Amino acid sequence: MPELPEVEVVRRGLERWISGRRIREVEVLHPRAVRRHLAGGEDFAAALAGHRVGVPHRRGKYLWIPLTDGLSVLAHLGMSGQLLVQPGDAPDERHLRVRIRFEDAVSPSDTELRFVDQRTFGGLSLHPSVPLDPDGLPDVIAHIARDPLDPAFDDEAFHQALRRRRTTVKRALLDQSLVSGVGNIYADEALWRSRLHYERPTATLTRPRTSELLGHVREVMRAALDVGGTSFDSLYVNVNGESGYFDRALDAYGREGEPCARCGTAIRRNPWMNRSSHYCPRCQRPPRLT
Repeated sequence: MPELPEVEVVRRGLERWISGRRIREVEVLHPRAVRRHLAGGEDFAAALAGHRVGVPHRRGKYLWIPLTDGLSVLAHLGMSGQLLVQPGDAPDERHLRVRIRFEDAVSPSDTELRFVDQRTFGGLSLHPSVPLDPDGLPDVIAHIARDPLDPAFDDEAFHQALRRRRTTVKRALLDQSLVSGVGNIYADEALWRSRLHYERPTATLTRPRTSELLGHVREVMRAALDVGGTSFDSLYVNVNGESGYFDRALDAYGREGEPCARCGTAIRRNPWMNRSSHYCPRCQRPPRLT
């Protein structure tokens, strides 16, 4: 699943290419792409036509495009969803699901927005915005916590929440009600940088330790943003179809058997919550059982 850096890369591309444009027409080519819009594809297309697009926003892994009249389009990328800005006369992608054309497109080469999704786990849906929210936050994701790159993220409140929870540090990082945007890749990377084992109880974290962890979470995400995110295959791309390169800089995730960049010990991979956790057994010692 794409995490915060990959979604932010897409958001920035959309901001550049579609902000302020008015939608002329929408073509829904696969019903699953709008399955969360219960009124169906024809209603989705009709509801979007004529709206002017605002500045796209993101909270954690969630991306939305605010429209006029207090509505927003929520984009869920799932495992393989892509939002691509393409010339209107470019060949259709094999797994094209939704096409959005704009009123300012007067020649065949002018750009349109395409939602492409090979596995059809993602989709687009239309929702009312939270009243008076300046960013047009869709009401269905109002419960999602802010992410560590959000200027309004409250470090102290996060620390206090960690201390109250009877859980472990990686579970907490992936809990979208505590902090959004952190997935398996960047959790492993931040924990490696912090020298914390993924099963460390959150109640044992001191305020300086929590601050250090948040610093590494932000550091690894900004580093990933600088190179376009992490792309392990052709599915994770920006709006121009280009892959990110942060996978080349990963220190823990996907490095099983390779020497730790800090101490040389072989990185291990353990099964964890239907995923995997990658860690250095020397730098990130497991907590002592009591």
